[in-house]
Amino acid sequence: MRLSQLLKGIAHEQLGDASAVEIKKITSDSRKVEPGDLFVAIKGTITDGHNYIDQAIKKGAVAILCEELPDEQAEHIAYIRAEHTDVILGELAANYYDHPSEKLKLIGVTGTNGKTTIATLLYRLFKGLGYKVGLISTVCVYIDDEVRASERTTPDALTLQCLLNEMRQAGCSYVFMEVSSHAVCQHRIGGAVFVGGIFTNITHDHLDYHGTFLNYLKAKQGFFDGLCKEAFALTNIDEPNGGVMVQNSKADIHTYGLKRDADFKGKILEQHLEGTDMLFGSTEVFTHFVGNFNAYNLLAVYGAAMLLGADKDEVLRLMSTLRPVDGRFQTILSPKGYVAVVDYAHTPDALENVLTTLTDLIDNTGGRLITVVGCGGNRDQAKRPVMAAISAKHSDLVILTSDNPRDEDPVEIIRQMQEGLDVDAAARTLSITDRREAIRTACTMAIPKDIILIAGKGHETYQEIKGVKHHFSDFEVVTEITSKEKPLV
Repeated sequence: MRLSQLLKGIAHEQLGDASAVEIKKITSDSRKVEPGDLFVAIKGTITDGHNYIDQAIKKGAVAILCEELPDEQAEHIAYIRAEHTDVILGELAANYYDHPSEKLKLIGVTGTNGKTTIATLLYRLFKGLGYKVGLISTVCVYIDDEVRASERTTPDALTLQCLLNEMRQAGCSYVFMEVSSHAVCQHRIGGAVFVGGIFTNITHDHLDYHGTFLNYLKAKQGFFDGLCKEAFALTNIDEPNGGVMVQNSKADIHTYGLKRDADFKGKILEQHLEGTDMLFGSTEVFTHFVGNFNAYNLLAVYGAAMLLGADKDEVLRLMSTLRPVDGRFQTILSPKGYVAVVDYAHTPDALENVLTTLTDLIDNTGGRLITVVGCGGNRDQAKRPVMAAISAKHSDLVILTSDNPRDEDPVEIIRQMQEGLDVDAAARTLSITDRREAIRTACTMAIPKDIILIAGKGHETYQEIKGVKHHFSDFEVVTEITSKEKPLV
């Protein structure tokens, strides 16, 4: 593509006449530069791309887009200066791929908890309705039936536009994607046009990055502020910040909820370990999901489907066939008569939601609740004692263990979690650093009617220690342990 086409509609200053320069591709990583590329120098939180301009030129870049021009410019190189290169990167990529999101129906899901479940269930629902569909989530990326690995909740701007282009070429009509607060702040969704946005909830999370809860809220709010008036915004009306989230949005605003009057109102009729009977409006549907939090997720899915024009009866029929997403309230029944639940709950609110649901179920069976939980390293330390306190509040026994310690000492992480325990809670708590051993201990201690919650990692199939990812799956570990157990006589 010619450089002039690539820069169309983007405010910039250009040295000399380089409009006819042909660009092979765009990259902001100097290590990936190839002959004929445009290198975009971005000032990141850790490194500054401006320091790698010379390296990019040596590798064959023919054009440089930067915020600050180098003191010396190389001959035969097109230099373009623009304000905030990180902001316009998505627009550049959209120009390069001919604005793929405008040829799709792109729906974003944001909030602290529930993003993966809602986006994935919408993908499965619309596949069931007969459409070709794309999915961009924490767990994986789907280009219709083709599966790709996912490295982060929301990909960078260049990767996002490339994926949307591939989805368009594959014939996808709809794309459902998670939108993280980091992605909004870092302009990863720049150049993407959304026909709808869904808000789940917002609670204590990512304060290590945002600094304050208000900054975190504003980051989420920024997604809805960017929606156009032709789009819809679907918000959880029972969430205290549900109205705040969309108060400045130009989009057509709709609500869903279990408690307050809403455009899409639901009601839980009965819950058990196998699922939940609930009302969608006036229609009763059995779902294979457990917990109030999942009821909200399902209402968001239903509301979005209605706003996208799907047939109500067919949507409700398909919703009765949907199953939980990997690592989200996955259950394993032991031959010994206890049930293990693997869940991604890694925030205080998510953990409280799951434990409250399990407590209600335990009250009906008379068993005990055993919780295995850890906290990730290099992340918000303030929530560590809170996570332990919540676990002890709802559980008969708690086992504190390692999650993804990353660069931190797992023993120190557990010590910080223990600060949230009073004397009574500490007496009901074990600390076992080795996660596999912690899970094995919980299974050994469990008796019939007990429920074990293994929280924090969910779908993840690795444990990150000192920069190395070691294969580890909570679901696989529990399945292996229970497969060797013998039924109690």
